[in-house]
Amino acid sequence: MRERWVEPAGLLHGPAALQAIRDGYALPLAGRPAGFALVRLIEDGRDLGIHSARALPEGWDELLPPLTRRPLPLADLPGDRPLVMGILNATPDSFSDGGRHLDAAAAIAAGHAMLEAGADILDVGGESTRPGADPVTPEEEVARILPVVRELAKAAVVSVDTRHPATMRAALEAGAEIVNDITALRQDTASQRVVREARAPVVLMHMPVLDPRRMQEATAYDDVVLDVARFLRQRVETAEALGIPRGRIVVDPGLGFGKTGAQNLLLLNRLPLLAGIGCRILVGASRKRFIGRVTGVETPAERVPGSLAVALAAAASGASILRVHDVAETVQALRMWRACAEGGAAELE
Repeated sequence: MRERWVEPAGLLHGPAALQAIRDGYALPLAGRPAGFALVRLIEDGRDLGIHSARALPEGWDELLPPLTRRPLPLADLPGDRPLVMGILNATPDSFSDGGRHLDAAAAIAAGHAMLEAGADILDVGGESTRPGADPVTPEEEVARILPVVRELAKAAVVSVDTRHPATMRAALEAGAEIVNDITALRQDTASQRVVREARAPVVLMHMPVLDPRRMQEATAYDDVVLDVARFLRQRVETAEALGIPRGRIVVDPGLGFGKTGAQNLLLLNRLPLLAGIGCRILVGASRKRFIGRVTGVETPAERVPGSLAVALAAAASGASILRVHDVAETVQALRMWRACAEGGAAELE
């Protein structure tokens, strides 16, 4: 069976996109105001060139619906704009803010501050997965996050950032609604059962190996964009076969997880390809090393401007969830970006 991908190109935004879609020159990208007039056709890894999105060769039209349909609602959250997921690490050793939120009271206060700044989701994690970080047992992970999840779930949609099924189960029972798994439910088969039985939305991320300590040793790809897309499509199909509907699945290309800086940029540049899987796309690039290398900023906490630039680029390319450290800045930037893209004065009224 041939492997085929339709990759949107020639993206349009704002009034031009709406007019092009209305007049039959473009198609909507994932049901959003963005549209695409052109596509790159890829078959068995071969680039077949750029074609009009409205005049595809015979047999390719069947690949368009996942690209053009709006994904199903996620945890009753808005579907008409990119969502902001605030990062809340209850760990002593995260790469950007390790130790600041290890104390439960500090983590809860930080979570409420993110909500006041406009976060749609709070992503709570108890294990650092940066290269070289020591693993954490599920017991220690649960002890770190459970008081935080239990309290914040009273006021927010909480996701639990974990690869351990015991932690997933404990967090979901404490009020978390979403599971965010960097191993795409591969760490332990029990995690698939936990997610299915809880009927919870799940984020499936690409990481080439299961051990985060070794991920930067595995950056050799034939084509990083296609390899990541194939992996994510296969994991989504596997999850569906196990009883987790596609409408509850979010895909994440895993920027910085087993990728070089150049590969991260390629994935961002060709992000619309992933829309063909038919799921929401999450991008987590906040303060990461490749941003520091491009901008020349060594300290992670000082990479806010570069992180905002990546967030806006991802949103423009179809990302519907942005996982960030700097919630207030991201919310403000997205609001301004949307006002500019829509070309209207609604924000001034």
